[in-house]
Amino acid sequence: MRFGVECLHAWRIHNPTSLRPNQRLSGPFRGRRGSVVLVPRSFFLAQDFLSGSRIRGSGAPRSDGQKSLGGGPPPDPVSVCLPAPAGVLPGQSDPRAREPRSAAAAAAAVWECGVPIGKMGFDGGHPSSQGPGREEEEKEEEEEEEEEEETMGVALGFLCGVLLWGSMVQTSPRTSTPTPTSTSIPTLTRQSPGTPKLQFRLAGYPRKHNEGRVEVFYNQEWGTICDDDFTLANAHVLCRHLGFVAATGWTHSAKYGKGVGRIWLDNVNCRGSEKSIQDCQSRGWGVSDCSHEEDAGVVCKDERIPGFVDSNVIETEQNQVEELRLRPVVSHAQRALPVTEGIVEVRYKGGWAQICDENWDSRNSHVVCGMLGFPAEKKVNRNFYKRVSKPHHPKPRRWEDFRGKKRLYLERQQPAYRLHSVACTGTEVHLSMCSFEFYKGNATGACKGGMPAVVSCVPGPLFAPGQAQKQKRRRQQQQQQQQQDQRQHRVRLKGGAGTGEGRVEVLKKGEWGTVCDDRWNLVSASVVCRELGFGSAKEALTGARMGQGMGAIHMNEVQCLGPEKSLWSCPHKNITREDCKHSEDAGVRCNIPYMGYETTICLVGGRTAFEGRVEVKASGRWGTVCSMGWSTTEAMVACRQLGLGYAMHAVTETWYWDASNVTEMVLSGVKCAGHEMTLSHCQHHSTVSCQKTGTRFAAGVICSETASDLLLHAPLVQETAYIEDRPLHMLYCAAEENCLSSSARNANWPYGHRRLLRFSSQIHNNGRADFRPKAGRHSWVWHECHGHYHSMDIFTYYDLLTSNGTKVAEGHKASFCLEDTECEEDVSKRYECANFGEQGITVGCWDLYRHDIDCQWIDITDVKAGNYILQVVINPRYEVAESDFTNNAMKCNCKYDGHRIWVHSCHIGDALSEEANRRFEQYPGQLNNQIV
Repeated sequence: MRFGVECLHAWRIHNPTSLRPNQRLSGPFRGRRGSVVLVPRSFFLAQDFLSGSRIRGSGAPRSDGQKSLGGGPPPDPVSVCLPAPAGVLPGQSDPRAREPRSAAAAAAAVWECGVPIGKMGFDGGHPSSQGPGREEEEKEEEEEEEEEEETMGVALGFLCGVLLWGSMVQTSPRTSTPTPTSTSIPTLTRQSPGTPKLQFRLAGYPRKHNEGRVEVFYNQEWGTICDDDFTLANAHVLCRHLGFVAATGWTHSAKYGKGVGRIWLDNVNCRGSEKSIQDCQSRGWGVSDCSHEEDAGVVCKDERIPGFVDSNVIETEQNQVEELRLRPVVSHAQRALPVTEGIVEVRYKGGWAQICDENWDSRNSHVVCGMLGFPAEKKVNRNFYKRVSKPHHPKPRRWEDFRGKKRLYLERQQPAYRLHSVACTGTEVHLSMCSFEFYKGNATGACKGGMPAVVSCVPGPLFAPGQAQKQKRRRQQQQQQQQQDQRQHRVRLKGGAGTGEGRVEVLKKGEWGTVCDDRWNLVSASVVCRELGFGSAKEALTGARMGQGMGAIHMNEVQCLGPEKSLWSCPHKNITREDCKHSEDAGVRCNIPYMGYETTICLVGGRTAFEGRVEVKASGRWGTVCSMGWSTTEAMVACRQLGLGYAMHAVTETWYWDASNVTEMVLSGVKCAGHEMTLSHCQHHSTVSCQKTGTRFAAGVICSETASDLLLHAPLVQETAYIEDRPLHMLYCAAEENCLSSSARNANWPYGHRRLLRFSSQIHNNGRADFRPKAGRHSWVWHECHGHYHSMDIFTYYDLLTSNGTKVAEGHKASFCLEDTECEEDVSKRYECANFGEQGITVGCWDLYRHDIDCQWIDITDVKAGNYILQVVINPRYEVAESDFTNNAMKCNCKYDGHRIWVHSCHIGDALSEEANRRFEQYPGQLNNQIV
């Protein structure tokens, strides 16, 4: 409570400047009285104690009758503050007072001194022998000064550290280290000025300059940081260490490759405002239970801190290749994107440098093509890139001066080489994983007898240029599809926002299923990417990062070696229910060729980068898009082209966004299927034709990095389907909501009945965002009969179809109430309809509509006996955006004999192979009720 007084005493010992009662001391502190503090009178009381006038011991008598210590220097504040060690008797001097002591040790001791002097006997713990009268006098004085000392306690403590440090450094030029026999005294845990400064760097592959695995240089050794308990706040602190203003994300599970050496930090917990990672909580330096498979990485905002000079980033000298490109040189390679052939160049010091083609082979080209988004490479004609032999006259200056006109002069300037002796095995996903060497210093004259490496790549079916190529591509796809159907081994990506990303699903015995993420890595992910016509894998995603699938999990512990042509060729284990859950579904992000699609579209006027009015470049002009017919599917394509993820809303009126720089309308009649990569691939008018051409009616979007994904639990429909003949007098409410067939209007109400096919629906949200109604609660419609709000006009379609797709009966269900009926373990319910609550379905939860509630049926009163297909479609009008609409339909085979119905083979619409779907639709029917 009063160790500030002791500290002032320690300062006064080493500073002979006298202090007076109530003297004002200024310093780097702020007390309640402003920027100065008053030295209380109690300080001089404490000074008397410390000078020996009131400490019990032997010495000359005092005028007040008390004994005082003998002459000599005042006692060491360390021995005064700390209890005497064992064996020191009352009246004996403390041996610690005679030991030479450094300023740091003394300061540490004073900081550790926390016992009030007035309550402390300085003879090793024995109470002071003071008279009763003196005790009463001191008690009165202490009561008078209690409030003042309480106020100044913290400020004096802070002042102590500053004053004592500076004074003792000046007055004690020599320091020594205590001998092993000396008593151990606690020292300050803060970093001393002599401690080497920490260094940080970004490493790993594949990455850009502002992202990578975090490595820290501590104790003369580079090491990594474990991803346990890692947060975005930690990433903010680390990015500032590296000279960036902030972090935009972080990665786990060694996304940028496994590091080597020590794992310096684990369980790091920062608030985000710390100036150093040392100020964050952790287990301590070098204390970790992690492996390098858990190395953490960061993605920093590509904006440097103004004036940041001391960059800890070790640049290209640490043998890393961050970015790579093909520079087209031959004229036919410059015509259109993607660039499939050219000179290989690597990013170096803000520019580009070449690679010497010494010992360059097809395996190196295979790795380069994979990085650039191409599945394969082809042989290149190097003669086009060689220098032509010089003519007889010296130093030609014009193109006509060269003899070989069909050959191309590589460059007017001397190439700047960066790498040489590249040796890949062909299975690497990034050039950084290959063996190579860097040129040192000025390498313009390097690569003797060689030339820059040249690569020619084969684009996948989605990126083959030219109209003729499209027709050829369709034929190839059909042939490949037939061959793959015969092998019954296929792979696809589901749920991804962009091209070349999604949850990995494989086909086995006519049924699609997922892959468990155990041992899932970049090598296995690259096999998937190349099989689908993309390049190598950019990311191997785990933990259902692309949403959870439904149905079977076909593969586990996939361990590809790299050269496999199909994922089914890789070693793997069969799955059991105990091994994996859909929360462990594996996913990928593949490298795709650069097409420049994002350069022909932009968002204008929005509040954030994820929203705004859509403007596109068409026929060389920038302009808006007509909102007539603009829906969620078109918005999904726009967000994909922008690289902003999924579409949250398709906006048809944009009057509330800034229109100060509005241009003309250049596109109308846009109609997309939802899978296109750019709006130009969708159907649209050849000439602009829009009824509402005003700025208010321009199309807009609101994009999001995540989206919901609804799926119907098909087995439950099959288990709960039955027929009920329900009296008309019990169907008035259902008739008001149009839940009966049109012939019910002509029925003899309230007499008679309707025949209903009833079943339960359990709708899961397996996406990465909550499913929320498009309309706000202010526009929900109240239905008095059923006593609930409708948040969506149409939530599901229930149809009974013939084998050729003709509807024979239909029903619809407005969203009676979207709520969380049940949730998975560790997921809390968020939406509940009671008391006009918020409606929606949380990720990991499901909404159950029981078979015994109104409108949970199809009216089959007018249906004849026969074989039919029961179809249920969720969110049929695409009112709410989802990551995948292809799994919103469920189909069942059913046989109706006029009295009974058998429902079987229920499945999600895209859960079967195309061949199995054809067999399903051509189902001849059942002769009996023995469903096999």
